[in-house]
Amino acid sequence: MRLDPHPVTGEPFPSPVPPGTGWPGDPATPRTRAARSAAGVRRLAAGAHGIPELDARVSVCRACPRLVAWRERVAGERRAAFADQPYWGRPAPSFGPAGAPVLVVGLAPAAHGANRTGRMFTGDRSGDWIYAALHRAGFASQAGSAHAGDGLELSGVRIVAAVHCAPPDNAPTTEEKASCRPWLERELVLAAPGLRSVLALGGIGWDAALAAARSVGWEVPRPRPRFGHGAEAVLRTGEGRDVRLVGSYHVSQQNTFTGRLTEAMLDEVVGRL
Repeated sequence: MRLDPHPVTGEPFPSPVPPGTGWPGDPATPRTRAARSAAGVRRLAAGAHGIPELDARVSVCRACPRLVAWRERVAGERRAAFADQPYWGRPAPSFGPAGAPVLVVGLAPAAHGANRTGRMFTGDRSGDWIYAALHRAGFASQAGSAHAGDGLELSGVRIVAAVHCAPPDNAPTTEEKASCRPWLERELVLAAPGLRSVLALGGIGWDAALAAARSVGWEVPRPRPRFGHGAEAVLRTGEGRDVRLVGSYHVSQQNTFTGRLTEAMLDEVVGRL
């Protein structure tokens, strides 16, 4: 079995990385229960008693065969620029402290970003943008993030996702999004007591947040709020607390390179959280 050193710790790992073998930030152990179907996701998500258990179960999920095959294929083949690095090759768990008053809902891990590093928005250009913005707003301890274990810490914000596995062509299917949704639903339930706002990155993040909120019994405005950069909607939890949903264009290279999303635009919506 081929082993390569982690870029920060130097410890050797195979690709994909087995749970509980020492990868920085790995929430799982070899005994963590893994979902192998959509029904398994629903059961294990609902049964997670807290964020550590939820993150661990997300990180070993094998419910979507196409996504499992793709993430592990990428981990085996690797990009030339990262050929000497081990790839995480598992679902990327959410990142940030339990009980954070702000959630950021992304789309899915990048094949050579979080699928490589094992941490949301870490190791790619999208992460450069979102972590720089969070740092400017006081939510992140540093402005950039290249690898898990590099010292980045979040305060007051937690990054979650519509889909936790890297999808081919960055396009999860409708079925895959539905299968993964219970993880996000459980995030909302656990976050609800102290949650004040949700930042949805892109239309898929917006749709996922609305669908998850409705599924867990929150009040969602009708007609259904439309996504747009700077769009806002007020959701109401089952306990009657208002949570603001704020939309932003996704921090994809397509949006940032073309100027559709600028730093000033991103800072403005992050400043509302």
